Amino acid sequence: MFYKSSYERHNEWYNNHFPSAESKTNLYKRNREADKNNLSVWLQDIFFSCLNPLLKNKSNRWLTVGDAYGFDAQYILKSGNEALATDLNTDFLTIAEKEGIISSCSAQNAEKITFPDESFDYVLCKESYHHFPRPYMAVYEMLRVARSGIIIMEPQDPVSKMPLLQFLHNLFASNKRIMSKIWKNRFSYEPVGNFVYKVSEREFEKIAAGLGLRLVAFKKINPNFWFKGAEYISLKNNAKLFKLTKCKKVFRDFLVRLRIIPAQTLVSVIFKTVPDEVTIRNLKQEGYRLVYIPDNPYIS
Repeated sequence: MFYKSSYERHNEWYNNHFPSAESKTNLYKRNREADKNNLSVWLQDIFFSCLNPLLKNKSNRWLTVGDAYGFDAQYILKSGNEALATDLNTDFLTIAEKEGIISSCSAQNAEKITFPDESFDYVLCKESYHHFPRPYMAVYEMLRVARSGIIIMEPQDPVSKMPLLQFLHNLFASNKRIMSKIWKNRFSYEPVGNFVYKVSEREFEKIAAGLGLRLVAFKKINPNFWFKGAEYISLKNNAKLFKLTKCKKVFRDFLVRLRIIPAQTLVSVIFKTVPDEVTIRNLKQEGYRLVYIPDNPYIS
């Protein structure tokens, strides 16, 4: 089956690029030695800051899914919460644990998580969902093992936010040649073999409604300005390039606010239980849009 081949390819990707324990350890060493005020860290903080409204309660236990290097769990641990880092392959995570990056790790397939129901307060899946060959199986598994909710950070499907593109698709649906020029990345794949599964607000609303959940929250961000070597671009040594990237982001944010273009990334929170008023207020202050789902009138 194709999905098995996809998982096998992902399982070996990191070992193909970092074949030895030494090469893996060196990655963490370079990360520690790099100037922390660098472009790569700044871009990652755009992602991680979205978690802050849910990290204020220091007693929560988190699960990170597809956390290859352990950096997602590291951010959560720094907030004072517990975090278990998981990935298909834990060769990297085992070294991360030895290096003190994370406190614990586990090998897990997102489609079949081995933990009992509601083992964790929150589950985080950051930039991994689009790699899954059967992502809906993964989202239901993450919801199963979560008590409070799950957070998915992924590229946003542009069609739901670009009516013109949908109109052109409907108009030229039967003409593959024209459609391939209008919508070039309609079917996009990564070198490792996976289809790039982009997400939309509507699909997560439907998942929540189908399960009888009451609240979903969304935040749109533009963090995708990374390039190879970004970790060496510091405000101190490359101020102009650093500031240029910031200006690009500010301009993109401006266009998104005007609804001229869609945001690069959608942060989605599916709550299993409606959080307290303090958390609701924190989410709104952080820029989340909250969608309350009405009760199903046919099921009491």
